[in-house]
Amino acid sequence: MNKGFNKRLILASASPRRRELLSIITDDFEIITREIDERKAEIEMENKGTPAVLVSEGLALLKAKAVFDGLPEEEKANVLVIGADTSVILDNEIFGKPKDKDEAVSMLTRLSGKTHVVATGVALITSEKTKCFTEETPVEFCELDQFQKDLIESYCSTDEPYDKAGAYGIQSGGATLVKKIDGDFSNVVGLPVSRLAREIETVIR
Repeated sequence: MNKGFNKRLILASASPRRRELLSIITDDFEIITREIDERKAEIEMENKGTPAVLVSEGLALLKAKAVFDGLPEEEKANVLVIGADTSVILDNEIFGKPKDKDEAVSMLTRLSGKTHVVATGVALITSEKTKCFTEETPVEFCELDQFQKDLIESYCSTDEPYDKAGAYGIQSGGATLVKKIDGDFSNVVGLPVSRLAREIETVIR
């Protein structure tokens, strides 16, 4: 879909998966990122009692704001910055990106036989408006039988789990671990395409 918008769109994310998903809505956008201390921000939100399911929304806003604030003043009136962050949450605990194989195996083992929530927070910033929302998708993993254990071991021996929240990518090898999802598939990948298309319209209208 090549939908034109009346503002310059900037995706504040280097994720190749988000780039692919946003291109479903429009291919007329650019990517600009700014470094933020995500772990520090996450801890601050947790200390303030922010529900786990809303932490990604807060991080998305920080990412988008860092990019928007870094633009020259004369460019801001014609810009829409999109920030996004995705969390895997089980029992109100956020599963981040695993640091090594042992942690990846542990995460996927804990997720097996249970239903967790994938929450993608999105922030949209223009000079006139700031709008944030969170899309939640329940994901049920297969039971932790020997087959699942072998799949986890094999999957964690690849490079795939280590740049993904919760140690899996549903759009590729991680799909073998999943029994079913209840909601937006693209949200689990990293960007809720259908809702985002509509929210963009409400912000730039």
